[in-house]
Amino acid sequence: MIIVAVLAITLGVHWHTVNAARHRQVRCAVIGGMTMTGIWQEVARRFEAQTGYQVVVVATGERPLLDQAIRAGKVDLLTMHSGDITTDIVADGVGVNMQPWTRNELVVVGPTNDPVGIRGMTNGPAALRKIAAAKANFVDFQGIGSREVTHTLWRLAGVEPKGDWFIRDDTAISKWNVLQFCREHQAYVVVGYIPALTGKMANEGMEILVKSDPVMRRPYIVMEANPKKFPAANFAGAQALENFLVSPPVQHLLAEFGRETTASRPLFYPVAGASQ
Repeated sequence: MIIVAVLAITLGVHWHTVNAARHRQVRCAVIGGMTMTGIWQEVARRFEAQTGYQVVVVATGERPLLDQAIRAGKVDLLTMHSGDITTDIVADGVGVNMQPWTRNELVVVGPTNDPVGIRGMTNGPAALRKIAAAKANFVDFQGIGSREVTHTLWRLAGVEPKGDWFIRDDTAISKWNVLQFCREHQAYVVVGYIPALTGKMANEGMEILVKSDPVMRRPYIVMEANPKKFPAANFAGAQALENFLVSPPVQHLLAEFGRETTASRPLFYPVAGASQ
């Protein structure tokens, strides 16, 4: 009986220790651009130092992967680009408290000889209007973010793109080959600033020509796993991290992060309405 009692106490202490350790962890699903640039690692480091929580990235990459992770109950907090996929997560009762916390930028990339002459422009719709007027080749990239932003730019430009110069994206192997596809066709395209800048999209013979247009920025959202659907989720830890992301120190970090490597321009942008 003594041995059984000691064993029960030992198991109880072990369970309590494991359970306590689990609730000091915040399991996160994070869009790939954030882990690729290092911004998430820096935010996590500061959050851990301030709160004592441990931030664990259990999924990083593209949005469908992160969607699967939160729906499977594997994460406490999710951050990725906004869109239909994030709206569905909330509508399905999987995530709660969705809000924007930063933005990234898309840019117009084209051949280094820039036949249309848009280099240095900061107005995306005006640049696309020039491309259409010249009937210069333009690739309708099928990446989700690019497609959403590009459609907005054409609308603002007052142009319905059509004709042989408007080329459908045919990069069936990988979306990271889109700039190679554009180079082969001497075409312009709208893509994310981060993958174009860092070389994740092979960009030999291509150049970032149009940037710094606020219209071409795209929000990232953050949300917590719904504790009613996932009772084991660390809701308190996820909520603390979400509040940290919109706090003034992190918003200031976003405005400065990456300037030393990108000609004094940030990789991410703060959002209006963040905590003051």
